[in-house]
Amino acid sequence: MSLISTLARLEAVETGRAQPSATVRHRHLSDHPLVLVPLTTAGEAGAPLGALVGTDRDHPRLLTVTQPRDRDLRFAFLAQLAECVLPYIETYADTVETAERNELDPETGKKAKVEVELCADAPQLIVPSRAGIDFVRLLGRSMRFRRTAEEDPETPYPAPPRVPLLGRWLTHYGERARVPGSSLLLATTDLLNRHWATGQSTLEDQHLGALLAWIDPPDGERGAGAALRAEVDRDPKGQLSCPPAGPATDPAFDNKLLAPAIERHDRARQALATAEDGLAADAHLAELAAAERQIRTVLEAVMRPTWDAVWRGIDQLRTLPEGTRAMDRWTRDRWSFTGHRDRVRAGEPPQPRRDDAVTAARKLASRETAQAQLEAQEALDDPLVMAGRRLAGEAFAGEVVDVTMAWSESKRPSPRPLIAFRTDDAPHLAERAKVHRSLEGKPQSAEFVRYEDDGTLVLRLVNGMGRSKDPAPGTVPEKGDRICWTLFEHSSRGGPELPAQEDTPWTHGGPPGPAAESTAEAPDPVTSEDVL
Repeated sequence: MSLISTLARLEAVETGRAQPSATVRHRHLSDHPLVLVPLTTAGEAGAPLGALVGTDRDHPRLLTVTQPRDRDLRFAFLAQLAECVLPYIETYADTVETAERNELDPETGKKAKVEVELCADAPQLIVPSRAGIDFVRLLGRSMRFRRTAEEDPETPYPAPPRVPLLGRWLTHYGERARVPGSSLLLATTDLLNRHWATGQSTLEDQHLGALLAWIDPPDGERGAGAALRAEVDRDPKGQLSCPPAGPATDPAFDNKLLAPAIERHDRARQALATAEDGLAADAHLAELAAAERQIRTVLEAVMRPTWDAVWRGIDQLRTLPEGTRAMDRWTRDRWSFTGHRDRVRAGEPPQPRRDDAVTAARKLASRETAQAQLEAQEALDDPLVMAGRRLAGEAFAGEVVDVTMAWSESKRPSPRPLIAFRTDDAPHLAERAKVHRSLEGKPQSAEFVRYEDDGTLVLRLVNGMGRSKDPAPGTVPEKGDRICWTLFEHSSRGGPELPAQEDTPWTHGGPPGPAAESTAEAPDPVTSEDVL
């Protein structure tokens, strides 16, 4: 935690209200996001219990599983979820624009720009908390390998037709959520925690109701009291006034409301199965319908406060203007969405259970690059974030007091002007350390030369001045200019090229030799217990 974040939390405790930790919104928010509030069965993370899903805050669609242990009912729930999510995703798949991308020419072996399709926008999913993202990833893993009756008529437990496709999309969204700065799948608590600092612990910040109580407390009430009330207050029936933000449930809800309702449903279902005549069957059918309505009622009551809280959080985030570079990261999300759309349409197989060595290394490298880019871009977009980097000695701001033109000593001299710079910050500058600034959206670098006796910094510009002998107009600071320099680069450099899968040694998952193939152990057979 940075010093400025600690100060913001202390101020939140003193004022009783969450303090801004950003002046702009660092994540893109779609005009019509799809909100998903999932609920799971206690003790069985892979057994869905219900969900509220939709793009209309006033009319969500309620999906329930009246008996989570019944495989057929779970498949029916997943089929209904696919009916809600897939049409929303597919509405973005055919609206495209033309964009340029560097691709390898198979004939020349060189990279060249080609025109390709890029989806004009991408669907965005928002869940209440970080646990919701984990549940989306779990659902995707449990569905994408299922076989349908059309694909395999002899499969013992065929899945509904669109369920495997939904699993592939949820897997992609879950993987994309691991990329720093991505906005395809967002958790409301993470979004709010990024832009506001509360007076409670980071663990307590994962409670959506308590977090909103700090950010927007009721009139005349302090955030700490409102958050405590959101966490512990119960109604006369012993139920939490602000239930957990999914997918977990409260034990009091499980024991006092859900368990009796499911037990009533099971009794009615068993009685219907053993009915001896039509009149008895009709009576038991009515009992079963009433039991199902009761389950739907209690599940909607426990999920609706979380649904409303997610939309309240979105309203709070929309009060902040979007950061300049957030759209660049959203463009990368659009490329990711377009690429997965193309893989699905090309009939490629689902994502593997486990990545090979090269794919895993590429994912790790891309996430490290994305993390460095995100930290740099947030600081460049937001003065409050940059203030934290300045306090940490990773940036400094001040005034240009003098500029001396100089050139490099080479056959073709290049401009290397010396800049005298006065600052009150204390940057961690080593000998010949590189510093950077943003010049019309592009980075320009300088080299630290020395400290003068009066504390003035002397920097030498090393690039960003054009290719001629004299610097291009506007590329060299003038006396009196105020500039913010950073010790971190504004764009992360890529790592070395990784080998192709067929060129990877067998020790890292590559193709084994003939002897290894003959002695390799056969994998364990897949049983029904292996599938959630």
